[in-house]
Amino acid sequence: MADNKNAAAHFDAIVVGSGISGGWAAKELCEKGLKTLVLERGRNVEHVKDYPTANTPVWDFKYRGAVPKAVRDANPFISRAAGYDDSTAHFFVKDADHPYIQEKPFEWIRGYQVGGKSLIWGRACARWSEMDFTAPHRYGYGIEWPIGYKDIAPWYSHVEKFIGVCGNREGIDTMPDGEFLPAFELNCVEQHLKDVVTEKFNRHYVSGRWAQVTQPQDIHKEQHRQCLSRNLCMRGCPFGGYFSSNASTLPWAEKTGNLTIRPFSVVHSVIYDEQSGKATGVKVIDAQTKEEVIYHAKIIFLNASALNTNLILLNSISKRFPNGLGNDNGLLGKYICFHNYRAGMSGEFDGFEDKYYKVSKPAECIIPNFRNVYQQDTDFVGGYVIFSAAYRGKRYDSPGIGAAFKEAVSQPGKWGAYMYMQGETIPKESNHVRLSKDQKDQWGIPLLITAVDYDENDDKMVKDFIEQGKAMLTAAGAKNITVTDNHQPPGLDIHEMGGVRMGKDPATSLLNEWNQLHHCKNVFVTDGACMTSTGNQSPSILYMSLTARAANYAVEQLKKGAL
Repeated sequence: MADNKNAAAHFDAIVVGSGISGGWAAKELCEKGLKTLVLERGRNVEHVKDYPTANTPVWDFKYRGAVPKAVRDANPFISRAAGYDDSTAHFFVKDADHPYIQEKPFEWIRGYQVGGKSLIWGRACARWSEMDFTAPHRYGYGIEWPIGYKDIAPWYSHVEKFIGVCGNREGIDTMPDGEFLPAFELNCVEQHLKDVVTEKFNRHYVSGRWAQVTQPQDIHKEQHRQCLSRNLCMRGCPFGGYFSSNASTLPWAEKTGNLTIRPFSVVHSVIYDEQSGKATGVKVIDAQTKEEVIYHAKIIFLNASALNTNLILLNSISKRFPNGLGNDNGLLGKYICFHNYRAGMSGEFDGFEDKYYKVSKPAECIIPNFRNVYQQDTDFVGGYVIFSAAYRGKRYDSPGIGAAFKEAVSQPGKWGAYMYMQGETIPKESNHVRLSKDQKDQWGIPLLITAVDYDENDDKMVKDFIEQGKAMLTAAGAKNITVTDNHQPPGLDIHEMGGVRMGKDPATSLLNEWNQLHHCKNVFVTDGACMTSTGNQSPSILYMSLTARAANYAVEQLKKGAL
C-alpha cells in the first residue's frame, strides 16, 4: 500500500480519512481514473502484517485479555469503548494524546490509523427503510432528507456485493432486503425467541445482516476474504472475514496505480480560493515533525469521521467564510445526534441442555423497529431496533479446587439470552460542537468542544424498550431477568452524526442531495457528519453507499467541467 510522505503536491482528488467511508471514496475515485491522495492522521496499518494479536490465544495475554487498572485509570474514556481490551487497545487512541473539551459528558471514541475504526466496528449492516428517511419530517422532529430509499437502494446493492453482507431475505418493511450471502443460523434458544416474538408479538426476530463473508463470491475471492467464525474481528482479521478498509477497499484502490496514502497527516483545514469560488486543497500538519504541508486537488472528500469533519470545516476560515467553510447559515457543527444505547437486559433459560453450538458466531440477531412506523403510536418520536443473542454459560457450582472442579467447569451451564437497544435520537440545534477560542492541540489546531446530551424523548424510549424487551423475554420463559439503564454518556455509542447535514434548503442545511457543500461544490462530505437524522438501523453501510454515490457523481461532474 502506498506510503509516501513526500508525495507530489497535486492530485485529482483528496480524501481525508481512511476508514469506512474514506476507503470507499478512495476505491471509487481511483477506479474512475483519478489520482487520489488519502490523508490519515494516524499511523500506517498494513493488512495482516499489522494485526499483532490476531492469532494470540487468550491465555497468552498477561491478564487473559483484561485491561490493567493502570491503563484504565490513564484512559478513562476510551477504555469504556465496546471492544476495547488488551487484544485491541492498539487500534484505539490514548485519551491524553488527543484532548477535547466536554462541556457536557461525551466520550469520543477514536481509532487513528490507516483503516480508522473500520478495524474495530460492530459490522451491523441493515439497510435503512423509506420510513427512516421520511419519519423526521412526517412527525415534525427534523428537516426533510433530500433523498429517499429509492435513490440510495442501487448503491446499497453496489456496496453489499463488494463488501459481503450475510443475511436472509425476510420481506420486512422496516428493514429492506439486500444482496445477501448466507446468514448465520440461529441457535436453539434464538430460534425459540424468534418463535415467541413472532407468534405472541407479531414482530420479527432474525439473523443479523452483518459484514461477514460467509460464502465468498468471485469478488471476495479476488480480495482473498472469507469469515471462519472465529469472532476475533476487532483484533484485525488476517482472513479478511469482515469488511475493513485495510482488507478490502484500500487494496482495491491501490491496484489501480492511482492511490497515494499519507499517514501521520493531521488535516488543519480546507483551503478556499476566493476568485474561483472553489476549494483548492488542504493544509496538513505532519503529526511527527509538525511541518506544514499543502496538497492541491480538484475535488475533496471529507471522511475524517463525523466530529473531526466538523472540526476541519469549522477551522477552514477565509474572508468568504469567516465562520467555517460553507457556513453561511451558521448551522455548521449543530444538530449533532447519536444512537441511544443506554438500556439492556439478560435472562436465563431452563431446558435446551442437550443442545450446543460449535462456532463463535460473529453476528447477533435483530428485532427490527416496530415503533412509530406508519403512524406515531407512542408518547415519543423515533424508533429503535433491538440486538439480541443467546449463549450457553459456564458452570461454577462445584467446589473450587481439584479434579471435580475442573470436570465441572468443562461442562456447559445454563442457556442465557440478552437484548439491548439502539434508538433514534432527535437532531437538536442545542446539541452541537464548536472550536475552543483559547485552547489548541499539539499541532496548533483548536480543541473541539462537545455539548451533546439526552432529552425526555430518549428517556421515554428507554422506558418503552425496557417494558417491551422484558415482556418478550418473559413470554419466552426467561428467568432471573436483569435490566440495566446505564445512563452512559453520548459518544460511547460510536455513532455520532450530523453537524454538516444534508437537506433541500441551503438555509437549513450544509449539503445538497449529492453530499456537496451548497456553497462550495467541489467539497463532499460523506461520513457521519452528513446525516440529516439518525434512523434506528446502524449507519455505516449507509455512509459507504452515500460515498459511492457521491464519488461517482463527482467524477461525472468533473468530466463535464462542472467542478
